[in-house]
Amino acid sequence: MKKIVFGISFIIILVGIMIYNTFAETNEVEDTGSNLYDVTGDTSVSGGMIAPAESVGIQPGEIAPDFELETLDGEVVKLSELKGEKVILNFWATWCPPCKEEMPEMQEFYDKYGDDINVIAVNFKEKNDKVAEFLNEYGYTFPSPLDSEGLVGHEYGVLTLPTTYFINSDGVIQEPRHVGPMTYELMEEMLHTLN
Repeated sequence: MKKIVFGISFIIILVGIMIYNTFAETNEVEDTGSNLYDVTGDTSVSGGMIAPAESVGIQPGEIAPDFELETLDGEVVKLSELKGEKVILNFWATWCPPCKEEMPEMQEFYDKYGDDINVIAVNFKEKNDKVAEFLNEYGYTFPSPLDSEGLVGHEYGVLTLPTTYFINSDGVIQEPRHVGPMTYELMEEMLHTLN
């Protein structure tokens, strides 16, 4: 009989602890307010890594930091030499699914508007042979300089890939950075929006 009473008492205590914890967690959530961060895994949302979009990276109105990087063909891309021209500056990697999603549209946009705006797709921290294999396999021809050490990406505050900056002809970041895959329509909009 003592075992039954002890067992029932133990179960009642456990249920009481569970009820208390459930109500304590509910009150905590109510006290902190709404969820301020998107944790759905959707790569097309602004912000990333528990940091709102406006907290990192170069902001609109700031001069785009100059850089000099080399493409696989040995061509040097120096941002300051593009002053007077519009630039879409994209950071990407071969292992990044959202990057792979936007690249066909980037190529289509580049083919149509490459004379009106520079599309610079900076590969972020990968080995040359992997990048070459990827670009050749899909036939991408837009300039893709290599940021092998990640120094340029770091200077631009890149935390999530792809990340894209829109630079006007004065060399100034004109629009908020875009985190996640770009669409053809967004690139067309930026072509007409940038000064």
